[in-house]
Amino acid sequence: MKKLIANLLASLATCLVLLGAAQASGGAVHLDKFPEEKSKDTQALQRGAKLFVNYCLNCHAAAFMRYNRMHDIGLTDADIKKNLMFSSERVGELMMTPLDPKQAKEWFGATPPDLTLIARSRTTDAGSGADYLYTYLRTFYLDATKATGWNNLAFPSVAMPHVLWELQGQRKAVFEEIADPHEAGKTIHTFKRFEQVTPGKLSEAEYDAAIGDLVAFLQWMGEPAKDFRVKLGLFVMIFLAVFAFFTWRLNDAYWKDIK
Repeated sequence: MKKLIANLLASLATCLVLLGAAQASGGAVHLDKFPEEKSKDTQALQRGAKLFVNYCLNCHAAAFMRYNRMHDIGLTDADIKKNLMFSSERVGELMMTPLDPKQAKEWFGATPPDLTLIARSRTTDAGSGADYLYTYLRTFYLDATKATGWNNLAFPSVAMPHVLWELQGQRKAVFEEIADPHEAGKTIHTFKRFEQVTPGKLSEAEYDAAIGDLVAFLQWMGEPAKDFRVKLGLFVMIFLAVFAFFTWRLNDAYWKDIK
């Protein structure tokens, strides 16, 4: 029992550290605006699903999402089996990763988080979770001091390598020291620009568009029924407004003789 409690406390401490680092980094860098129009674009969501299973599902699970839920974005069972499933899974199964959690922790220092609700969980005062992910996936740069060889502006010292580097290419970050406006004689290490080291398969605009598709899918996965919820909520508000009008008129008719 003591060992179990110690393990739970250690896991909680690790989660708090990772969350704190993510929140701190989210506030330290300007978050680029995610192109919201992609969240309603069925083709973009389908492209994002393909990127997700090819580049993310190798390490990260989406344990609260089933493959067949992608019927909602226009994919048939045949589409899912042909383009999004590469082993013996069934269409009705959850989207699990083949990576062993123990091995993942040994390799990366922490188990890669489940991505089902990642877009919702990363919302901060600096921007939405989609804004954070859109910025994060576009700000990796080479860093020889890190075990993976990569670093990230939105999440400094992140344990995750840049799995999309073949698409974006390799870049290095250029920093400069500027005077601290709040303390004389002190300088601030500030990001200036990226420099392309090797080209990727996609141009910068194409890569940004691809990341927009991927983030759109991650956002949709966190709440697949969002559009239905919004439409239903609008219907309910209209119903309540009409009901309130009739209640008001009936109330006047009932009490008119007494007044």
